[in-house]
Amino acid sequence: MNKALGETQWVIPDGYIPSESSGELVSHESICVLNTSVEDAELSITIYFEDRNPISDIRYVVPARRTKHIRTSSLEKNSEFIPVGVPYAILVESSIPIVVQYSRLDSTQAENALMSTMAFPCK
Repeated sequence: MNKALGETQWVIPDGYIPSESSGELVSHESICVLNTSVEDAELSITIYFEDRNPISDIRYVVPARRTKHIRTSSLEKNSEFIPVGVPYAILVESSIPIVVQYSRLDSTQAENALMSTMAFPCK
């Protein structure tokens, strides 16, 4: 398949990295990106907060015909990271159409919860 499936802009309005975890698993969130194209997808990610300026233009490349799982705790721009215990939202912009899914592992309690949902595609 040579066609790039998806959209070039995706929004994830509900992000939150818990400050504590229980047991062996650490709570985390991931942006899961699928690139079906024969071209690399150049991503620009912006993190929005309730009470501070965004972290803008975080760059990633998803190679052609590949998937990439990007942990939100690894997103960094100029030594600025997403703080734990703070709500945030994500805008993913791509040079070509991609598909974006969002996953969260919540291990704040002994009964772990795994949630996954499609991001909101924008046109």
